[in-house]
Amino acid sequence: MSSRAPSLRFLFEHPAHFFALGLGSGLSPIAPGTAGTLFAWLSYDWLRGQFSETGFLLFLLAAFLAGIYACDKTGRDLGVPDHGAMVWDEIVPFWLILLLCPEGEWWQALAFALFRGFDIFKPPPIRALDRSLKNGLGVMADDALAAGYTLLVLALLKALLG
Repeated sequence: MSSRAPSLRFLFEHPAHFFALGLGSGLSPIAPGTAGTLFAWLSYDWLRGQFSETGFLLFLLAAFLAGIYACDKTGRDLGVPDHGAMVWDEIVPFWLILLLCPEGEWWQALAFALFRGFDIFKPPPIRALDRSLKNGLGVMADDALAAGYTLLVLALLKALLG
């Protein structure tokens, strides 16, 4: 398959594709990364309710590790290591952000905007990592760094605002 947009059929050809494409959210023709992050936000409350805090952290770790494989396989099958339709790398880190985010919709909306900004503009060292590591680990790692930047800014704002 080439670098063109994956189809609904492609989504179901392999379980790795289904997850890497964010359970279908990455098939959005407009801003798939934002669509994947929005999917994470909308699914968070239900998903979080299925686990204890420790259980959820273990789930996130498993989802991150599975994402390395899923994004690597899907990128190879699409012929593009970090195809825009692959959004599992947005979903898992944003679930972590929501877990650690101060409570309230305002904080969640700010977290959403910050995370998308860091993911899109890729400040150092995110851009360097994105350029140098072209496999499933690279796909997942650059968004994990964007999540770290997001959480740092949220913590600083929370401390400043009391």
